[in-house]
Order: sequence, then C-alpha cells, then structure tokens
Amino acid sequence: MKCALITGGSRGIGKAICLRFAQDNKYHILINYQSNQQAAQDTLNEVIALGGTGELIAFDVADFDMVTRVLTTWVDANPKAIVEVIVNNAGITKDGLFMWMTPADWKQVIDTSLNGFFNVTNFFIQKLLRNRYGRIINMVSISGLKGTAGQTNYSAAKGAVIAATKALAQEVAKRNITVNAVAPGFIRTEMTAALDESELIKMVPVNRFGEAEEVAELVAFLASDKAGYITGEVININGGIYS
Repeated sequence: MKCALITGGSRGIGKAICLRFAQDNKYHILINYQSNQQAAQDTLNEVIALGGTGELIAFDVADFDMVTRVLTTWVDANPKAIVEVIVNNAGITKDGLFMWMTPADWKQVIDTSLNGFFNVTNFFIQKLLRNRYGRIINMVSISGLKGTAGQTNYSAAKGAVIAATKALAQEVAKRNITVNAVAPGFIRTEMTAALDESELIKMVPVNRFGEAEEVAELVAFLASDKAGYITGEVININGGIYS
C-alpha cells in the first residue's frame, strides 16, 4: 500500500490536496489533523466519494514525542505500507507587530511550521532513503520569501523551511527523493477569510485571490513521477506578486 501523508489535511489547502490526490487514486491518503476531528472526517468522506481511500491520523506536528509515538504505532500496524509522499502543510499564524509579540506567539508559530517539518519528515526520511523514492513537499508562503509586516514569526518560520528544503534536497537527491517548497500568496481559505480581499487584490497582478484547488494541482504535479528532475525549488503560486 503506497501512502501520502498530508499534515493539516482537514481544511483549506490541506483538504484540497487530499481531494486532488483522491482523484488520481494512486495513494492511500493519511489525513493528519490536530483537534478538529469532524472537519477531518468530512474530508475523508469526500476522499472516499471521489473513489480514493484514506484514514485519519491525529497528532500535533509540533510535539516530537507525540508525532513519533503516533507514527510508530501506525507503521507497526501497517507493516506493508510505504509512505512515499509527505506534504508538510500544517501551519498557524499568530500575527502582530514584533514589538508586542509574546514569546508564546513566537514559539507556537515556529514550533508548528519549522519543528513540524522536522518532526514529521525526520521520522520518515530513513525509510524513504531505503525505499529509494520519495516526494517531500513543504507548504511555505510568500511571507517566507519577502517578509510580511505583522508576521515576523510566520515569515521566520517559513523562511527557515525554505532554507531547509534547499539543504535537504541536496542530501537525498541521489536516492530519487525530491524536496520542494510551494509558496502561496493570497489563497481563499478560512485562514484568509478575515482579510479585506477587495483591498488586497490591488496588489495582485491577476486581480483575484487564488483557490486552494489551484495550489493542490501544483502539489499533485510535484508529487508525481513527472516532477523527478525538480528538486530544491521554491515554486510561487501568487498571481504575480513578486515585490
């Protein structure tokens, strides 16, 4: 059984990725969530309706011990399963000006995006190397490339994942494992629902927010055999914002 693990897979871009993978029906989809089991179950139901297979796997990506415990239990229960694709999508924002930022708001964002990448990917990396195949896709952000005022913590976390993506890609390339990052701009999800879309689209050359499904298409391509010569890349999907 070949599997794809999507962290933060219950909503938004993560959900769209799960549904896109279900259409291809190449992978059994592991839908990770932290607390919203109903949203994760809804996503699984939609995966099955599209003809795919999947299951829920609950853990907090920021908690190394929990990640290791839950994934070890899953691997032991599924000895013939091979996780070939990892999409590190889980992330949170705790926005605010840096001068008023609390240590907790800094730490939570770093722990989820950056340490979450380490905790999940590090668990599987030796297995991928032994299997001589893998696709690791890290969801980053335009904030990690150009920085966004009010998001020093989020920009730092995503910028660090971008650097880690480029380094890890070089370490594992000879074993047919690619490591890439996808950097969305303004995508219409729950995370951006509170933003003033009519004002912000003035910054976007294509004059609209993106859709989660458009991001999912890019991720599906990077996860495919066709993308085997693309690694260490950060691919922007932002409607032309390059300032």
